[in-house]
Amino acid sequence: MASNYAASRGGRSPPSPPASRGEEEWGMVKGGQGSDAMAAAGEVEENMAAWLVAKNTLKIMPFKLPPLGPHDVRVRMKAVGICGSDVHYLREMRIAHFVVKEPMVIGHECAGVIEEVGSGVTHLAAGDRVALEPGISCWRCRHCKGGRYNLCDDMKFFATPPVHGSLANQIVHPADLCFKLPDGVSLEEGAMCEPLSVGVHACRRAGVGPETAVLIMGAGPIGLVSLLAARAFGAPRVAIVDVDEHRLAVAKSLGADAAVRVSARPEDTAEEVARIQAALGGAEIDVSLDCAGFSKTLATALEATRPGGRVCLVGMGHNEMTVPLTSAAIREVDVVGIFRYKDTWPLCIEFLRSGKVDVKPLITHRFGFSQREVEEAFEVSARGRDAIKVMFNL
Repeated sequence: MASNYAASRGGRSPPSPPASRGEEEWGMVKGGQGSDAMAAAGEVEENMAAWLVAKNTLKIMPFKLPPLGPHDVRVRMKAVGICGSDVHYLREMRIAHFVVKEPMVIGHECAGVIEEVGSGVTHLAAGDRVALEPGISCWRCRHCKGGRYNLCDDMKFFATPPVHGSLANQIVHPADLCFKLPDGVSLEEGAMCEPLSVGVHACRRAGVGPETAVLIMGAGPIGLVSLLAARAFGAPRVAIVDVDEHRLAVAKSLGADAAVRVSARPEDTAEEVARIQAALGGAEIDVSLDCAGFSKTLATALEATRPGGRVCLVGMGHNEMTVPLTSAAIREVDVVGIFRYKDTWPLCIEFLRSGKVDVKPLITHRFGFSQREVEEAFEVSARGRDAIKVMFNL
């Protein structure tokens, strides 16, 4: 974990990584486990984690934890979901400028049970079930001080190299990033707070509310949680589009008013915009959430959104896109982006507790935590089709 976090909050400061190391040393850097403190506490099991060691290669190997800081908790992982970014790292060993240069523990959508708390932790106790927010910001930069800690330049985020993730038996994490789950909210639902947070943050940025007609581009996991979030924020009409009929059927079952199948061909955009608007009964689209991030999807969103409306970029399918900005500009369509999320876990948990959001139908596949099952789970997630959210039960 980050030494600047330890300095600013009284937490731990990990050992510096060695210049080079063999496989047996991998777990000693940035959040590994099995430390002397564990042995002293009578813990005899060896902590294991799923390590990304090369393209398309995951190995379950020992993972040592740092000492428990006064403001940290030790959490036994119980539910960890697979995100598209996890699959992308597995296939490519990089996302944009984030490059996996050394073995890294994967996973960041997670929930578990607290086994030990630091001396300064008063709001949590052993046995509490918690959902974990995966990003540790510095709390000193202008972004953090201004309340937009998700933009922190020194963010330490689970499974974003070189920081290790959470697909492990146990991890150590700051207590203030662990949120207690109420009775009736399962650990799997707690793990789903991470993808749901993306949808919640997007709805906040886009200004979704009870008078907002919403268009969602893409019915993948993020598009579907954005649909659920938009409904929870009160959106009276929501349309969703995708190239896949199965995903559209799922979206309809989750409450979409209209589900429109589209193509990947740019030349079809004008005709598809007309069909989308017709599917909503001619209602103007106030907000579009592009959860795919391709030139075609963004162009469709820009053309479909009413004058004075807003388009929010959620997905990042392409780093560079060619889109009709002039048309959007003369209609004063605002374009905003999101990066991760901020202050979303309490609201997500309340949505789950109250029943305003039900993420359970999104969990389509479950696996245990063995070498074979980890490999199979990632294959299923990468294959897509009927797999929406693949979840590990540890």
